[in-house]
Amino acid sequence: MRYTRPLLGLFAVACSLSGLALAQINLGAAIPYGIIANTAITNTGATVVNGRIALVNDATSITGFPPGLSSGVDAGNAAAGLARQDAQTAYDAAAGQIPTSQSGSELGGLFLVRGTYAIASSASITGTLVLDGGNDANSQFIFQIGSTLTTSAAASVVLVNGAQACNVFWQVSSSATLGTDTALSGNIIALTSISLRAGVNVDGGLYALNGAVTLIGDVVTAQQDCLRQGLPPPAYLTTTSAVESTSLTTGSIMTSTSEAFPEDDNDERAE
Repeated sequence: MRYTRPLLGLFAVACSLSGLALAQINLGAAIPYGIIANTAITNTGATVVNGRIALVNDATSITGFPPGLSSGVDAGNAAAGLARQDAQTAYDAAAGQIPTSQSGSELGGLFLVRGTYAIASSASITGTLVLDGGNDANSQFIFQIGSTLTTSAAASVVLVNGAQACNVFWQVSSSATLGTDTALSGNIIALTSISLRAGVNVDGGLYALNGAVTLIGDVVTAQQDCLRQGLPPPAYLTTTSAVESTSLTTGSIMTSTSEAFPEDDNDERAE
């Protein structure tokens, strides 16, 4: 009986912490898009976008498609405007989450569980960052980055134990630059621009709200909204989920998992 009060106290704290991660980020009309930009989309080489591309500006500001391939193009039309608007809404929602952990600027070498991670200034990934879903497909990871996001050559973000790329959000307050041969999981929503070096593979969308997206022979795969994949509702009010959201440890690298954007019989090459 002497353990009753501590256990009740832990449960109360856990439920309180779980409420911090209650809001699930929704991309809305941005879901089908691998790339959304405001001013320009520029490509060099054999880039493949598994999803549509959208530009708020007119189509003359899209260059390099072809030879780049996509599932379709929206430029200077209502669809592009709505996609950008919903990406902005997702950005604001991610930025508004209460952090469950403060993180240093270097994310490489870390083994992180679900949660919202706040980086006060610029963030970088050198080597491998592992995100552990804790065997819950609804596990959400949000990185609130106060300035820029930069990855080194051959950096990677690896998903294990049920973590899904569609539930990883990089909210970047400035611009993002991904180094050569980077393999990154998650949706990058940058307030300014996004630049990819050669050979980058992104399992998620690239959304540059006020600037441009630049590519050099890369692969970008848009993510379905996780809530549309027939998954059970998020188990937010479990003590396990709540306690895990505040943990940050180092660990070994394991095999990654990802969800590819489904093929659409009506998809076409961007022209």
